[in-house]
Amino acid sequence: METVKIKKTAFNATHHLLGAKMVDFAGYEMPVQYRGINHEHEIVRNNVGVFDVSHMGEILIQGKEALSLIQKITSNDAAKLFPGKVQYSCMPNDTGGIIDDLLVYMISKDDYLLVVNASNIKKDLNWIHGQNSFDAQVSNISDSISLLAVQGPKAEKVLQKLTDISLKDMEYYTFTIGELARVPNALVSSTGYTGSGGFEIYMENKYAAHVWGALFEAGKEEGIEPIGLGARDTLRLEMGYCLYGNDIDDYTSPLEAGLGWITKFNKDFVHSGFLKIQKEKGVSKKLVGFEMADKGIPRHGYEIWNESHEIIGTVTSGTMSPTLKKAIGMGYISVENSAAGNEIFINIRNKPTKAIIVALPFINVK
Repeated sequence: METVKIKKTAFNATHHLLGAKMVDFAGYEMPVQYRGINHEHEIVRNNVGVFDVSHMGEILIQGKEALSLIQKITSNDAAKLFPGKVQYSCMPNDTGGIIDDLLVYMISKDDYLLVVNASNIKKDLNWIHGQNSFDAQVSNISDSISLLAVQGPKAEKVLQKLTDISLKDMEYYTFTIGELARVPNALVSSTGYTGSGGFEIYMENKYAAHVWGALFEAGKEEGIEPIGLGARDTLRLEMGYCLYGNDIDDYTSPLEAGLGWITKFNKDFVHSGFLKIQKEKGVSKKLVGFEMADKGIPRHGYEIWNESHEIIGTVTSGTMSPTLKKAIGMGYISVENSAAGNEIFINIRNKPTKAIIVALPFINVK
């Protein structure tokens, strides 16, 4: 049997040097934590932290009909993009589920960058190639790109020391290509998955170590720290952001997942007819957030019960919220049971554990 070789990002040696706890994540050896998940979570909420997210996939779509291909494979309306604009979207499959959620960057009229989840790179590429009947070229550049997410309320102050790009003038979900820490053609994007503000930096692998060092030197006064994937998960869950493989997958529709806002029916895309009918008829289940009223942490796959102990849904994500100091979770639940304020019960070791459905996000970040 062929042994699958685990991949390493350009920052791998640095993570080991810093004493990170490393895990296999989507085929990559990645840091799950350095000084502890709760500590790192608070650093991002209050100061500034740096995530290595170089495992994410980068796919270029270029050519005269690049936009036509993107319009076919994604649910959002990419025709609204302009150079320097980013769009959150998803790729529906031919049964109404989600192949992946992704970011679409418009670099120029015939030049787009798709940023996809690490675990889905091969699947996404196969799907895109299969749908490509257009004059468009598809290139996987994932292995040549390093990506850092600099997140937190002090991220702008730190990064501005390293670039002439006016970061305060960058609107949310826009990007600029320019010089950063003397590195040419860095793509600086006002995006992130923490809810605490900040930027993401795309660069060639050969500049990775230099940029990491420059960031931590520039951020000394602000108490900058490296952050692992553990805190990335607690941060995104407090904001009610979906994680592919947990909250969305090939069997959940964007409408069920509360992603109707990125599902635009003013254009035709893969299986848009099915989703349009689903929207008109209404979904039978929906993704909701809940806070635990009793002690216990909800985990992915746990059953959700009503007061009669009948199964009405399934937990998709759950954790102890470092901000709220209580356990929170998300899950799919039958629509008739999904109103905010409703009592539900999570089956934790065959014991009904009370929870209350709440509106998302769980916290409001200034």
